[in-house]
Amino acid sequence: MASRGRCGGASAHEDEPRRDEQAEQQAPAPRGPILPPPPPVDYGVFMQGLVQAMQTQTHTQAALQAQLEAQVE
Repeated sequence: MASRGRCGGASAHEDEPRRDEQAEQQAPAPRGPILPPPPPVDYGVFMQGLVQAMQTQTHTQAALQAQLEAQVE
């Protein structure tokens, strides 16, 4: 049983470098200019915009609901 472990372990180790080499060969070369990292996110501004969008959606939904109820009556 020990020989099986060595055999299986050796074949597994032999496969690993091959997988790495194949991954390197298959990886596409980057094209075009390398872009700088994006600016840091101001989460306060982001949250204000998100809240404003949610409030707008709520008001729009309420207005549409009122319009629908007015048409039914």
